Amino acid sequence: MHLNHPDITTVLVTADEIAEKVLELAGELDSYYQDKDPLLVGVLKGAVPFVADLSRAMQLSTSQDWMAVSSYGSGTTSSGVVRILKDLDTDVTDRHVLIVEDIIDSGLTLSWLTTNLANRGAASVEVVTLLRKPGAAKVQINVRWVGFDIPNEFVVGYGLDYNERYRSLDGVGVLSPSVYS
Repeated sequence: MHLNHPDITTVLVTADEIAEKVLELAGELDSYYQDKDPLLVGVLKGAVPFVADLSRAMQLSTSQDWMAVSSYGSGTTSSGVVRILKDLDTDVTDRHVLIVEDIIDSGLTLSWLTTNLANRGAASVEVVTLLRKPGAAKVQINVRWVGFDIPNEFVVGYGLDYNERYRSLDGVGVLSPSVYS
């Protein structure tokens, strides 16, 4: 579905910009993980398109696994309480884990997740995110790879949703407040 949707007030990142950034990030990841056999951990559901595109763009052979964690509910702001809805099937002991995120806003969920995976005995835990909202950060997190910094607006598209809608938009845009207010 194209981003020229009536509920989108502003286009922040187009499909072409995402495709270009995915190739750039894949090259950086290939170099960094050259001898490390990385495990890509996608954070469901929003990261699905990013993990798929990123893993296909990488030249390295990678393993993938998925976690579903929640700190949102149906609202538009983080609750700060993290729940594991689906845990990994893979043992991360001595693995080089790359958390693949769609978006980082408050950082509360990601901070919890990086600590959780490190405590499971991962050899390393790094983060790549397509989007980051610097203006929304509540905790400092070391994010090695960032696709785009965006304003502190409620965004949808390319996996990001509001009440399970808009995930299939091909880019990222600001959702009209009239939809959720």
